[in-house]
Amino acid sequence: MENRTIIQTTNLTRRYNHLPAVDNLNFEVKEGEIFGFLGPNGAGKTTTLLMLLGLSRPSEGSSRVCGLDPLRKAKEVKRLVGYLPENIGFYGDLDAVQNLEYVADLNGLGRGITSKKIEELLELVGLKQDAHKKVAAFSRGMKQRLGFAELLIKDPEVLFLDEPTLGLDPDGAIRIINLIGSLNRDRKITVLISSHNLYQVQKISHRVGIMIKGKMVAEGSVESLAEEKFGVNEKEYSLEEVYMKYFQEV
Repeated sequence: MENRTIIQTTNLTRRYNHLPAVDNLNFEVKEGEIFGFLGPNGAGKTTTLLMLLGLSRPSEGSSRVCGLDPLRKAKEVKRLVGYLPENIGFYGDLDAVQNLEYVADLNGLGRGITSKKIEELLELVGLKQDAHKKVAAFSRGMKQRLGFAELLIKDPEVLFLDEPTLGLDPDGAIRIINLIGSLNRDRKITVLISSHNLYQVQKISHRVGIMIKGKMVAEGSVESLAEEKFGVNEKEYSLEEVYMKYFQEV
């Protein structure tokens, strides 16, 4: 039985001052996939994420997330989707537990979120020992992991991750990548990950999409894209080699 489509765009377009930031975008993400969303700065990746969340109105075209129109059903979409922006903010004078309690209250989940669940989430993201430390003292990597705990409070079906390893040291980046993989594998969460780190994306993604100048120029598994650009070859091409081939030809 084929997995249902979780994310779908149809000719999705967003213009600013008549210039397209996203240009007739068409792609799909299936249930249970990790989809790597790649492209240079200014390619339109974040604009796409904002439209999928119902936070930005398309100039043309449409999208569906879990079968819902983000513009008409923004609240419903936000209940199903966890969004981790590039720069995540917490209250530095509160500890990790207090920040998560505040987020739960903000989302109307306060009564249903027990201290036990918060403890379990902090353990899942490797912050159990830091539960009562003020977040102002957290490293960037610790804040990113706390961000994942925040997303998981509402048990999302989908995660939108915008540069989740940006600015992290190698150990911190590996922790985040392993966490994403485990959430997909153990909790069956569908993941759309936007990242510049091609090695990390290749490590966990089932398929990738390459976006350049607002257009999706390629979509598929790394192996299928390598075969398309380099032909059948005994060499195993890296995502970086495939990406550069597409980038140079645009």
